[in-house]
Amino acid sequence: MKAIYSLILVLALVVLATLGAGAAKMQTIFAYCVPGTAFVIFVVGFVAKVIGWAKRPVPFRIPTTGGQQQTLDWIPQNKWDNPSTGPQTAMRMFLEIVTFRSLFRNTKVLLKHDDGKNPIVAYVSAKWLWLFAILFHYSFLIIVIRHMRLFLQPVPKFILGVEFVDSVLQIYTPIVYQTDLLILAGAGFLLARRLYDAKLRYISLVNDYFPLFLILSIALSGMYMRYIAKVDVMAIKDVVMGLTTFTFKVPKGVDTSFYVHVFLVSTLLAYFPFSKLMHLAGVFLSPTRNLPNDTRMHHHENPWNDPSIKPHSYEAYEDDFREPMFEAGLPLDKNPEEAA
Repeated sequence: MKAIYSLILVLALVVLATLGAGAAKMQTIFAYCVPGTAFVIFVVGFVAKVIGWAKRPVPFRIPTTGGQQQTLDWIPQNKWDNPSTGPQTAMRMFLEIVTFRSLFRNTKVLLKHDDGKNPIVAYVSAKWLWLFAILFHYSFLIIVIRHMRLFLQPVPKFILGVEFVDSVLQIYTPIVYQTDLLILAGAGFLLARRLYDAKLRYISLVNDYFPLFLILSIALSGMYMRYIAKVDVMAIKDVVMGLTTFTFKVPKGVDTSFYVHVFLVSTLLAYFPFSKLMHLAGVFLSPTRNLPNDTRMHHHENPWNDPSIKPHSYEAYEDDFREPMFEAGLPLDKNPEEAA
């Protein structure tokens, strides 16, 4: 039902944009007012969320580790999975962000049976999740880069190069971009995984399904514009350039599917800072990833400790409660007779 609610909500957005820009002829509102407002919400929300995270103190080193910590000289350290210096931590962050290294080593739990039909808990590789996550995220990134050509004039050569590589297979007319198909495959797999896996489906919420349906609808509406409606790209660029240069013009000759696409993208922008999609920024501020594990080299004290509260050693604790501990039969460093 949670997935159905999310799907209905996305379909309602499509209907709203279709009626608003089509039947109600509110093209100017959907071309300029809606995306402009969504962009402001995105920037303000994104910055506020990052500042809020940055202000939260992390007095201790709490990195999640996946290898041998730095210890004795003759014990090899796993410098990328258990870093102890700044450069090692930077390399770990780079591999995590660029290659999803921890997800690559992800495993899933299965219940198998031996020859005697006894149940055995087994851990098996789950590389498919890593593969489709890579396809989804990099396709999303390339699509965003490609769309920057609508906001810039002249178009930088870098963006033209990305667009050429993305369409290098030269399939169909207009040419099919590989990332259009890959983002559908990646997002579709992530959605199917949530629907198929009973454990994952049980813990999934509406805000887990909604972004996936929304991104799929954005991709499908974009492909519809390009390959079926075959909208006038120059007219669309004229609208987008008017948005970026604040020279608003009444859109002319633009298919309704464009406004649906823009409205869905605007919804994603406005929703982004308040959703789990903020892991885009959160990964850089995660203390389980961006801190070196140097607790054996440095002593970290809690800065929130009240200076009036003095440390209470175990020896002093035993002096305070020696008699009750002795009567309870608890082990003591000194019996009452010895302490006397």
